[in-house]
Amino acid sequence: MNQLILGDCLEVMRNMDSESIDLVYLDPPFFSNRNYEVIWGDKGEVRSFEDRWAGGIDHYIAWLKERVFEMHRLLKNTGSIFLHCDWHADAYIRVYILDKVFGVNNFRNHIIWQRTRNPKGSQFENKNLGVATDTIYWYSKTENYFFNEESAREQLQNGELAKKYPRFDDKGRYYPGPIIRGASMGLRPNLVYEYKGFIPKDFGWRMTKEKLIELDENGDLGWSSNNKPFRKLRPDNDKGNPIYNFWNDINRLYSNDKESIGYPTQKPERLLERIAILTSKEGDTILDPFVGGGTTVVVAEKLNRNWIGIDQSVQAIKVSELRIHKIQGIFSNPFSVTLHKYDYDTLRYADAFQFESWIVERYGGKSNLKQRSDFGIDGVMRNGTPIQVKRSDSIGRNVIDNFHSAIMRYDKALYERNKSNKEPVGYIIAFSFGKGAVQEVARLNNEVGVKINLVTVEEIVPIAMKPTIKVDTFDLGVDAKGLREIEFVIEAKSEADIEFYSYDFEYNANENKFNPSIVFDKIGKQKYKFKPGIFEIAIKAIDSEGLEAMEIFKLKINGEIERN
Repeated sequence: MNQLILGDCLEVMRNMDSESIDLVYLDPPFFSNRNYEVIWGDKGEVRSFEDRWAGGIDHYIAWLKERVFEMHRLLKNTGSIFLHCDWHADAYIRVYILDKVFGVNNFRNHIIWQRTRNPKGSQFENKNLGVATDTIYWYSKTENYFFNEESAREQLQNGELAKKYPRFDDKGRYYPGPIIRGASMGLRPNLVYEYKGFIPKDFGWRMTKEKLIELDENGDLGWSSNNKPFRKLRPDNDKGNPIYNFWNDINRLYSNDKESIGYPTQKPERLLERIAILTSKEGDTILDPFVGGGTTVVVAEKLNRNWIGIDQSVQAIKVSELRIHKIQGIFSNPFSVTLHKYDYDTLRYADAFQFESWIVERYGGKSNLKQRSDFGIDGVMRNGTPIQVKRSDSIGRNVIDNFHSAIMRYDKALYERNKSNKEPVGYIIAFSFGKGAVQEVARLNNEVGVKINLVTVEEIVPIAMKPTIKVDTFDLGVDAKGLREIEFVIEAKSEADIEFYSYDFEYNANENKFNPSIVFDKIGKQKYKFKPGIFEIAIKAIDSEGLEAMEIFKLKINGEIERN
């Protein structure tokens, strides 16, 4: 399953299977001679960055090398890694990390990304040149790496299309190309034939007569004013320009760009699309261990790749989650979000089967995918001992009795072996257990020698209460276009700090999908203009544990605003 994971990527990657990843892209915090570099500003990020580079460049390189070593282990033999960095440490990263971990022979390219044409600084201000580029190092794990250059060619944009294909006919744009062989191509008597009164010289046509007729019938053969034939080359058949290691056709994002979410180092989707298409295929798995604003996982989702995103910042994980929800459709694959704490209500009222699978696997077991004729067994431990999950509170004695009977029928030999070894014959996972259940488990242990372990959900994953949220609306009047401007002011409370807010001004309760109009707002105050009509609004508050609250209400805008 696709995953967003809150935590230190080093610890997370150590628990992942070797050779399970096809492509790694990482954009780690740049070394900039500061004690730490904070982007999101939440507690998890600050804690992870504090004193990270107190020992200077050597400390930073040691910190990064340890993580790149795990990435090398995770990559398949056909896999590649793209490490994005700037001038502060790029030379150190190549020599002391990538060459050492991946080997000099597996260096593929030093890619220069020109992210801007208007860099800050100049020789007049700082007596040096403004920096307009970043470095992206590409290494493969072996020489047998996946490479799809044709699919990653640089596609022509609208302005470039008009320049390259200036002529028009009934089929659209074209430019005239040769249809007669040149002298340097050698004599081809078999390609010298008459067509519509024209016979080329001894070098002949560039194709057989059958293909020439087909070309003409398709409308792709033209004739000049002096009755010379030419081929009409179309944009549809243009594979694009070859890609080299200097990428100057993808600009960095600006605040008014449609895909911008307000994350200061957010990378454009086109950059990650090129990397993904170049070195992975549909169904491959892409890992971003510093997921940041979520661009890598969003691109992977759009390109039908599997993905894993890791970050120390709860804001990074939650923003990435919102961006994925925004682009997912009915047939999209599900994904999981692993946080430090989980909301009781979300777990308690989740889809039953998804919750059973999720909690069993987090307990270290293997979930039961059958769902039918399973004796009520929802999973097993690694030694086969049954697990039952009850998505409810105050489990009673009857559950213990039924489970005891079921596990004896499920695998009698395993039941007797566990019993004789004084090991648990089964496990029941629930939110809480009533007095009767606790007493019955004790009786079975004392009188029959049967041990059944009762495990609360909170023993497996930490649980917290989600925030509360209250939204006030203020009418700011109608503008010259007849649009009414509404100000939304949010008051949210949580056991943890509130980190940010997200807004969906076109929410559809029937679809039950939060599609954020504004993904990331730190203040809790937004203005939005509406035309007359009835609008459903959904606003979320997310705290520093990643837990969220959402208020949904309707606004009727016609003369004055009405809210329910």
